[in-house]
Amino acid sequence: MDIRIAVTDMEIAACYPVMRELRPHLVEDEFITRVRGQEKAGYRLAFVQHSADLVTVAGFREGDSLSWGHFLYVDDLVTLAAHRSKGYGAKLLAWLEEYALAAGCQQFHLDSGMQRKAAHRFYEGTGMTVTGLHFVKMLAGHTQA
Repeated sequence: MDIRIAVTDMEIAACYPVMRELRPHLVEDEFITRVRGQEKAGYRLAFVQHSADLVTVAGFREGDSLSWGHFLYVDDLVTLAAHRSKGYGAKLLAWLEEYALAAGCQQFHLDSGMQRKAAHRFYEGTGMTVTGLHFVKMLAGHTQA
């Protein structure tokens, strides 16, 4: 098992089939461009490769805020359905926590959809706690991405 950050366009493209399971609205032909655009704001894709297959992907970024100080935020974390409950997500989450510590982050954050009960149990099992709710309002002329 290998964990690393996607750097090349080929590595980013290889993350698409995994990410699509969490973000089905994403269009394959636009994926690399969208990731490259988000990289300008610090977004990164990390992935777990088992044998020749990418099985788990996480999109994450560092940030600073008055409320959290220096933090690492996980935007996306997904394991292919056929590879869940095999420890890949836990390994990537632990890798991300080590990355955050090495980067001097004080906190580690992620949001999870209310309907994702199995994911919530997974996150709680790794020592994360539920600290709040996330609210959203779609603005006129826009639909949820």
